[in-house]
Amino acid sequence: MSKDLVTLTPKDSLYEAERLFKKHNIRHLPVVETKKLVGVVSYSDLLKISYADVNESDDIESVVYDMYTVPQLMAKSPVSISPDSTIKEAAEILALHSFHSIPVVENEELVGLVTTTDLLQYFIDQY
Repeated sequence: MSKDLVTLTPKDSLYEAERLFKKHNIRHLPVVETKKLVGVVSYSDLLKISYADVNESDDIESVVYDMYTVPQLMAKSPVSISPDSTIKEAAEILALHSFHSIPVVENEELVGLVTTTDLLQYFIDQY
């Protein structure tokens, strides 16, 4: 589980989301309101609405990013696990729902994030 999280708030822009994805080389951004998890935005969510990687015109990217907000794009009420959950439980949820990350929540506060990369690294470390 990653504990040093990069997050968004519902008031952040999609420009900020893209900046954070690229700066930190990550693919998932939990969306929080005073530590409470309210959603998750993935890099693939952003790519679905953006022509930025297909068409190099900054004008199109600007128009698209201005048309949507973080709350409109985020997965609302994401499935989460507790810090007590097992690795198997996390893996089962990720596999069942075809997710690539699952937030870790304790007392309604975001405390971590488990990604498929975290799980793969754990299994590699076992050998």
